[in-house]
Amino acid sequence: MTHILTKSQIALAAVAALGSAAVIAPNFATAAGKTPGKYVSGDFHNHTTCSDGSISMQKLVKKVTDKNDTPWGLDWFVQAGHGGNGNRNCTLTEDPALQADQDLSTPAYPTIPGKGPTTTWANSIGAANLKGDGGGVGGTGNMWRWQSLQEYQYPVIEYLAAKKNLPLFIGLESVVAGHEHTSMSVITGQMPASVDTATLPTTPGYTALGNATALAQWSYCFDRGDTDTSRGNTTGTTTGNNWNCANPASADSTSATLGWNDAAKKLLPAGGTGTGERGHLKTVEALKWMANFHGQQSYYVPAHLERAGPFNPNGNNGFNIEHLRNFNNAAPNIAFGFESQPGHGAANNRGEYQVKRNNFAGFGLVDSVGGTTYGGTGVYAGQIGGVWDALLGEGRNWWFFASSDWHNRGQFGPDDRRSSQDFYPGEYQRTHVLVRNGADKLRPQTIVDGLRTGNAWSATGQLIDRLAFVACTSYAGVGARTNASVEAIALAAATNATDIDKAGCATMGEKLTARPGADIVVAVVLRDPAGTNYSPYSFPNPSLAQIGITQPINKPVLDHVDVIGGKVTGYRTPGTAGYAGEWPRNTDWLKTDGTTTGLANVPDAAKNLSAAILKTFSGNGASAWTAVQSGVDNTTFLKMSFRIPAVQASQYVRLRGSNLPAAVPYETDASGNPLSDIYTNANDPSMLRIPCNTVGTNVPATGATWTQDKGTIDGCPSHLATVNGQKYVSYDVAAWSDLWFYSNPIYVEVANSFTVAGVK
Repeated sequence: MTHILTKSQIALAAVAALGSAAVIAPNFATAAGKTPGKYVSGDFHNHTTCSDGSISMQKLVKKVTDKNDTPWGLDWFVQAGHGGNGNRNCTLTEDPALQADQDLSTPAYPTIPGKGPTTTWANSIGAANLKGDGGGVGGTGNMWRWQSLQEYQYPVIEYLAAKKNLPLFIGLESVVAGHEHTSMSVITGQMPASVDTATLPTTPGYTALGNATALAQWSYCFDRGDTDTSRGNTTGTTTGNNWNCANPASADSTSATLGWNDAAKKLLPAGGTGTGERGHLKTVEALKWMANFHGQQSYYVPAHLERAGPFNPNGNNGFNIEHLRNFNNAAPNIAFGFESQPGHGAANNRGEYQVKRNNFAGFGLVDSVGGTTYGGTGVYAGQIGGVWDALLGEGRNWWFFASSDWHNRGQFGPDDRRSSQDFYPGEYQRTHVLVRNGADKLRPQTIVDGLRTGNAWSATGQLIDRLAFVACTSYAGVGARTNASVEAIALAAATNATDIDKAGCATMGEKLTARPGADIVVAVVLRDPAGTNYSPYSFPNPSLAQIGITQPINKPVLDHVDVIGGKVTGYRTPGTAGYAGEWPRNTDWLKTDGTTTGLANVPDAAKNLSAAILKTFSGNGASAWTAVQSGVDNTTFLKMSFRIPAVQASQYVRLRGSNLPAAVPYETDASGNPLSDIYTNANDPSMLRIPCNTVGTNVPATGATWTQDKGTIDGCPSHLATVNGQKYVSYDVAAWSDLWFYSNPIYVEVANSFTVAGVK
């Protein structure tokens, strides 16, 4: 029987999920007495043969953490493939004869001749060892992800973490009930301290000291791709986990309307009309379960959330702003942000965002929300005054993150430096987060705690590699602060890759309290690293060539920094007119010429019209930054500051910056905002606009492999989209040419104005 939920029922369920969350801030540390920490970079959304990736866990870990052969050198790493099921044994390593890395074999997991990471479970461990309904997925040879997480993937990642002394752990890109995908983890049990002193085996096999049982249970209970009803047991028995997904803290966790199955002890919502609505409410139950059982040990960050189009009440695709609000209301310590800067940056449609995506999930032609990306960022965060600003305008703890979504190199092999699909984690984009680990090593808990605080920023193409963003109160007379004094605080933080701990000051993810009439002094210090980035291309950036600037793609220069601000007006109430709203579809937003209609068509619930650029800094002009030498390593930092005078209203400030000036044709508008990436998406060659004309002397022939030892490519590569013999900026060249960074906000709460309820 199909159960249909009315809008009033959905609103009531959202209110029940909300409880008092709208007026209770997450349990963040206060500014006083902060544990020392550093900004460290990582990635929490990527794929191996554990799901639909192209390489083994061993190879991916080596590629992304190695600081020599592939110098991307991430400081922390979460391996997080899709939920559901898979048929490949991802514990196996590549054959050294068939790939560039020669040292993947280890004593515990040696290379096995004739078997590699694409070998099926049935042909390696044997079909009889597949658990769940019918022996795996109905006897097909596919293993449920709960089993692979618990029994196979976690031991490998723990072994690698111990062997390499690296902060690694396991997450999941959940297939979301009612929506599309989310990057998440439950870290309970993972990487106990005893791993630090583990004696590693010298023969095949490794017995883990920790476990990913909590994550595996979540996958069984709440991942839409897991329809197993075995309770995590061996087929036809009660031998195993005997999981029960009920949550005593939520009466709805066993709701018949949402499809509670007593044999499976989990929600299995009915399909058909109302699928998306029921699925969304199951996902809210998943968050309440995490909050009740693993409140400080989990996170839930919707991934590439614009990609699948707007929310479909009768399907499983899309997120509207009301769903993000519901998530944050239900579990503010867990659902605290989004990946509005997707991976897949080298794909024919950047981020795999597409106009009129062909038959997405069986629901016909569906545009990605916004139609495409904007400077590589989705419209929810890339549009000033859009969804992100609407959430910040409520005073929510809702943070911006980026990740790679690594699967493969498209038409190239995994060791080629070119890509027509993905970049490796850390190669192109990464999230930098302040992790307060004191004298201890980096651990999963302190990394998750850091993500939760929002003290984080993201950059593409190594545009910047250090950032301090500080706001301080200044009162007339005693306590007055000069711009120079706040710049000095920021400079000390940036040069040491740490943050600030000064009374009357705040940084990203924090709240600064002020009396009416105070000046707010905002200071930014950052480093645009000298030399080359990780791009394989050394020819002049074709986008900049349009305006007469000659700058090698692999030597980007920061052009400007925007300080964006908006007003805080408090949380919206579920069920009211200002709570829910869908971003305009199709040409109601993205017109056929690639321009947009602007915010006029966006519903009030999904925008914040007070958001605007408050200040733009650059190397020259009226608001020029100042170059200063670091007293730590003699590298050059850029410092800048301004004052927000006599504040009367609660508000926030955030940053973005780019290598592209304002008014670059087909890249930025006259104010420096990113234009739609439809002009560099190879999927529709008729829209390509930026020619690539450099003929080089070190350009690989079609079909040739280009690896790290072959130097840089000094001319337009052969894989670029070509129309009538003319090469156009597309694929990885488009991504490397168009770089951005985004910071998370600093809130300013003014007495007698609106409360910033999401942050203590």
